[in-house]
Amino acid sequence: MVYISDKIKSSDTSISYVPTPLDLPISSTNTTSENQSNIINNQEEDEEENFIKNNYIARTLLNEPELPPITWLNWYKEVNWPQATLLCLEPLVALYGLFTTSFMWQTIIFTIIWYFLTGFGITAGYHRLFSHRSYEAKLPLRYFLLILGAGSVQGSAQWWSRGHRAHHRYTDTDLDPYSAHKGIFYSHIGWLLFKPRRKPGLVDISDLTNDKCIQWQHRNYISLAFFMAFVFPTLVCGLGWNDYRGGYFFAGVLRLVFVHHSTFCVNSLAHYLGDAPYDDRRTPRDHFFTALVTLGEGYHNFHHEFPSDYRNALKWFQYDPTKYLIEFFKLIKLANNLKEFPKNEIRKGRYTMAHKELNRFGQTIIWPKDNLNLPIITFEEYQELTKKNDNRLLILIAGFIHDVSHFIDSHPGGRTIIKSYIGKDATVAFYGGIHDHNTAAHNILAMMRVAICKYGGEVEYIKKRLGHIQTPTPIFA
Repeated sequence: MVYISDKIKSSDTSISYVPTPLDLPISSTNTTSENQSNIINNQEEDEEENFIKNNYIARTLLNEPELPPITWLNWYKEVNWPQATLLCLEPLVALYGLFTTSFMWQTIIFTIIWYFLTGFGITAGYHRLFSHRSYEAKLPLRYFLLILGAGSVQGSAQWWSRGHRAHHRYTDTDLDPYSAHKGIFYSHIGWLLFKPRRKPGLVDISDLTNDKCIQWQHRNYISLAFFMAFVFPTLVCGLGWNDYRGGYFFAGVLRLVFVHHSTFCVNSLAHYLGDAPYDDRRTPRDHFFTALVTLGEGYHNFHHEFPSDYRNALKWFQYDPTKYLIEFFKLIKLANNLKEFPKNEIRKGRYTMAHKELNRFGQTIIWPKDNLNLPIITFEEYQELTKKNDNRLLILIAGFIHDVSHFIDSHPGGRTIIKSYIGKDATVAFYGGIHDHNTAAHNILAMMRVAICKYGGEVEYIKKRLGHIQTPTPIFA
């Protein structure tokens, strides 16, 4: 598919789109060189002012300075101590439990189940339902997911969704609360350990503040989180098979460590590992391993391009258990209006990236000279040039004159055929009269072009007389 702009860019004319200045006498403008400079400076200042005025990100970054950088001298003042204490004590407590508590198979099974359930509270609840509204859920399901989400101890759904919406709107900027541009440690957990350098960007959360379910969880979050994270699993294991200790250390604390870092990988690993099949302008990436450790949230490039799609993975072999869970909710009439972006628009994203990759590959290839850089000579002049004893062997094919001096010994059909057409028009022979050459032959031949034959040479006459329809060369010069 070739467009006019592509043709312009492919020509060797170096069009810069900068207009030629008007040739007006200086006196007619009544401005000196100094005045002209002042006018240009004023225009630039006005443009910069308008840009800042109309660009929320630029205006915010300019007018709302961030906190001073964290150094070895002030780090303890910048630590978010409540969150840092929780996140740092978790693995230590879990390790203590691993070395001091015996394993019971019932507890291990429940720990895995409870990991998935509280994890789905984040992926299916906080993320796809409340942050992106990728589907609609009945009231019982909304409360169920909010309660499970509280058990993951990642803040209320309102706080979590507000930050995540800012992440999507301001991806990779300083208004992104966990920007990947600040390093993998920062985007994974550093943004939680330390006070944010600036407030997250502005987002609309009116739907969250008007949602009675979310507000109920927001008001009761502390008690819900404590009960669902630690008390509930301890009671289940204790009352079920008398393993209170295992319920607390394994189903409670150890499970929480895995849930936390599983979610954190969406902010860190999913922005570093993998490829970008839909858009490479930002950091989100698709990778199976990330999907494996995040309950299906690892196809992050797709998700950032189509955030309100209830799916993260499209193909059957891609791991996305959250997608299947949402489909199960629909099956049992607890969910509806599962949103999918149009297939045509998704294909456009893949096409755009494939086209970019093809263009990058094309830049590594040496192409024939552009037609505009080739001299135009008559058929008679071409014949005269072939008679000169300068060791140059010229042959005419499809209106182009080619120098085959360095190729004749490598010609698969031998020297004799080429020599018999030196100084002649070999178009018919090349296009099937003797051999219908393949694409590689057309490409190699195009590299040997040295001139254009005016009016195409004898081939025009032969074509009309024999009724031969000339096949165009596959090379796009």
